[in-house]
Amino acid sequence: MEPRINKIMNIHLKYDQHREIINNFIWRSMQLFGKHGIIFLIFIFSAKMLTPYEFGIYNYSLAIIFFLIIFGDFGISTASSKFVSEYNAINKEKLKSVPFNSAIIILALAIVVTILALLIGPWYLKDKFSYVLYLLPLIFLAPMTSLYDGLFRGLKQFRKLAFISLIVGVVSLSFVYVLIKNYGLTGALMSQVIFYFLLFIALSLGYKNFHFRLNKEVIRDIAKYSFIVGIAGIGFFIFTRINILILGKFGFITEIGYYEIINKIFAILVIPATILAQVISPTITEMYTKSQIDILISKYKKYILLSFLLGVILVISTIILFPILLKYFLQQYDSQTLIKILYILSILLITQSISAIASVGFSTSSGYAKLNMYFLLIFGALNIPLSIILIKQIGFFGIIYSTLIIKGLSDISFTYYFFKVLKNETK
Repeated sequence: MEPRINKIMNIHLKYDQHREIINNFIWRSMQLFGKHGIIFLIFIFSAKMLTPYEFGIYNYSLAIIFFLIIFGDFGISTASSKFVSEYNAINKEKLKSVPFNSAIIILALAIVVTILALLIGPWYLKDKFSYVLYLLPLIFLAPMTSLYDGLFRGLKQFRKLAFISLIVGVVSLSFVYVLIKNYGLTGALMSQVIFYFLLFIALSLGYKNFHFRLNKEVIRDIAKYSFIVGIAGIGFFIFTRINILILGKFGFITEIGYYEIINKIFAILVIPATILAQVISPTITEMYTKSQIDILISKYKKYILLSFLLGVILVISTIILFPILLKYFLQQYDSQTLIKILYILSILLITQSISAIASVGFSTSSGYAKLNMYFLLIFGALNIPLSIILIKQIGFFGIIYSTLIIKGLSDISFTYYFFKVLKNETK
């Protein structure tokens, strides 16, 4: 009886040690379900109710707008989250300055990017620019929702963030299906805009800890760090989303839909690792600020192992369950093509789970966003020529193999290299 009591006490002790992370993980999961769950539902409804070609146009338009959003945000939201954690510990007055001053930067960037899009878009996209026009408000709305997300995360207000996102998600269910069913491709695009607008309003009403004062020092701090994160964001787009633009340029519009179905499923499945990374991020920032490097290394090893095991479970589960998804939701698509893509890329569920912990949870939180930038730019630069060469050689599946090679090598090499960086800090 005594060993059993000791075992129960040890379990309670372990829970108490990790109580904050476990609770924040649960709330963060609920919040992302409210946000990304709705975005995924829009995606599934669009895939089911649009023709494969319309669905390709839908994803092509989104890829273009999210490329523009990179410049509308340019790392402001990520930088704000980092400085909120720091200011909350050392300077409460600066903390109040973050929302307004960050929003000023985002608004200025959004105006510039929108004007450039209106000038260049018709020339580059021609007849497809009309679809992108519907999405232009996202250049401001998406970065602002990310900004508030970062503010709540930086203050560890995961519970409040979850409630807001879930409420907006439930409300959005009332119009998403109707819009897509009645207005087709246009309705699918407008669903994105309306959802982000509602989320922005709800988050801004829910955050109270700010004042309307310009603070040049805060703007300088955020702008300096966000520049590094923004460059990294461009690199990330180049070695992931740029493939959609390449497919569009080579005329593989319908195939974009196939590529994005697998990408979106993978993105949803890797969310648990991303949530964990975001939940531990403020704690990692605090530890690094206090120079607790040995503890960071120990935690890094544990979380990398945990994310590896999670990735293995995801691979096995996806291979088993994916045919069911095809049977009931995606009948109009070639199932053999989708299954082949899934098999080729499935290993990335493991590498992406690991790299989410390494980059979001540890590297960026420890002030090494520049390291992320270097890796993303290097592998992004390699991705473009490799994708073009392979697509010319073997067609659509050239993009699939390019994705496997570039993402796999990038994830593994970054995870190992950052471990070496942490080890060097102990010398």
